[in-house]
Amino acid sequence: MLIGAEAQSLGHGGIRAVARAAGVREATVSAGRRELRFGEAPLGRVRRPGGGRKRVADLNPAVRKALLALVEPDVRGDPMSPLRWTTKSTRKLAEQLTRQGHKISADTVGDLLREEGFSLQSNAKTLEGRQHPDRDAQFHYLNEQARDHQNGGAPVISVDTKKKELVGPFKNDGREWEPRGESVRVDTHDFPDRELGRAVPYGIYDVVANTGWVNVGTDHDTAAFAVESIRRWWNGAGGAAYPTAGRLLITADAGGSNGYRTRTWKTELARFAAETGLTVTVCHLPPGTSKWNQIEHRLFSHITMNWRGRPLTCHEVIVQSIAATTTKTGLTVHAELDTNPYPTGVQVSDDEIAALPITRHRFHGDWNYTLHPQHPRDATAINSTSDQAPANRLDHLTRRSLQAPELTGMTRQQLSQLIDTLTPALEIQREEVLRARRGHERLVAPGAGAKAKLTPADRILATVLHLRKLATMNLLGQLFGVTAVTICRASQEVRPLLEAHAHRVSASTARFRTPADITTFLASDPT
Repeated sequence: MLIGAEAQSLGHGGIRAVARAAGVREATVSAGRRELRFGEAPLGRVRRPGGGRKRVADLNPAVRKALLALVEPDVRGDPMSPLRWTTKSTRKLAEQLTRQGHKISADTVGDLLREEGFSLQSNAKTLEGRQHPDRDAQFHYLNEQARDHQNGGAPVISVDTKKKELVGPFKNDGREWEPRGESVRVDTHDFPDRELGRAVPYGIYDVVANTGWVNVGTDHDTAAFAVESIRRWWNGAGGAAYPTAGRLLITADAGGSNGYRTRTWKTELARFAAETGLTVTVCHLPPGTSKWNQIEHRLFSHITMNWRGRPLTCHEVIVQSIAATTTKTGLTVHAELDTNPYPTGVQVSDDEIAALPITRHRFHGDWNYTLHPQHPRDATAINSTSDQAPANRLDHLTRRSLQAPELTGMTRQQLSQLIDTLTPALEIQREEVLRARRGHERLVAPGAGAKAKLTPADRILATVLHLRKLATMNLLGQLFGVTAVTICRASQEVRPLLEAHAHRVSASTARFRTPADITTFLASDPT
């Protein structure tokens, strides 16, 4: 009726013109015109209900089960699935079903999959891998530190290195408005230019002021480069914005040039603290949580959007593009070029680390620590003086101090209950070992003869500290006044009892090399 109406509106010759345009027979156009002229209603359904060609799934009910058998095992990881290592397109699924005797088209496969609740899905980046058990606790601790610094008028900055960028006519992800057919031409391959190299943007984001500072390096992303970027921020903006500040809080990732395992990061920060007179506190985000760093979604994401689709042809383009980044919420960014060399492979000795004026916090001292504004040489003198009198340090480390929750990982009450539970079993086990060693029953009364070098409570405490991986057996021997062999034997006796009672001792992140380290750790401020 539609094509008949078109033919009628065209008048003479309209039937032939509409038939050619619509690709139908002229008789069909004439029929539509006639029905329209005489007011005939559409016929409606021609076939009776149930008529017409039957669906493949109705003629062959097994095809649905065979299709699900191909798709679902792949989801569950069945290595016997025929399509385990190939693309699960509807065409390949149809081919595989046809080989199994179920003749079906790719379109029908798509219809069946949709009926079964399937749809085209891309990968979702939601898995963060293995999570540290203290992940949430570290975030709470970091937030408390940030709140404390902000309430005291001290700056809080988030630092990180942005992705290294190729400098030259290379493709940059994103799209920009350009005249049709006149897109910017870039190199086909992304081979770095030997002269221009790469750009290394290191960012500092001031959480309170909502400002960014990006130091664009041209050499390596090292710890020295990271601290130099922080130094430039402080000399260029931070010192003027916080003239009375005596503290600085840095939140950083757990790895990279500012990682908590990087020794050069700590030594360079110590120099920075000595230069500025600031007490620098560093709180690292737990491993695997770098995307939670504020600089990622408050600064770097806006920089990426600002230069999208624009080839970074030279360092000036990179610096100017970063500096032009703004947001409606008031973000402003300063950027500058840093052409200084930053060699890799810098070694930091144990003595240099021991000389640092650093205080590790009681909670995860590896992630949270404070560097004081003191010259490393002064700190070396203090440490050397402390090491000259180890006996005095040992006098202060009583058994009660070694039972501190910060060392054992449990409250004093829990430790006391553990000792009360294991002591009877430990005495029975020890008696059985002695009986097997003698080859006969005890000849003297219990309590007579040579005394054990460690009491049952000390053996349990020493084993807990050993399993916590706080110190070596040699250091534990010094603390308990015995040899490392005695500590080893005590651990061998107590560990089976801990396993039998399903008591698991979690490893600590704190590490001590001398008794003085433990004394300093216990005497430090809990925060």
